[in-house]
Amino acid sequence: MHVGIQEALRQLQQAIHDARVSFDCIALEDLERAHIHAITARTALDAAENAIRTALDEQQRPEASTDDSSPS
Repeated sequence: MHVGIQEALRQLQQAIHDARVSFDCIALEDLERAHIHAITARTALDAAENAIRTALDEQQRPEASTDDSSPS
């Protein structure tokens, strides 16, 4: 598995965990902790998106370089 995809998976798992903790904190009426975990969940989602975009860009680069090498 590609390193960027592995990192995206790790970040998504972290986001799921933080979202669950945030949900539980809301149920316990601990809104400050819920807010903190909601922010960290969002940060993990942003990091996962960035890792996926980077992996896609790296995947497309070899295709672009092979297109440039064809004779005109």
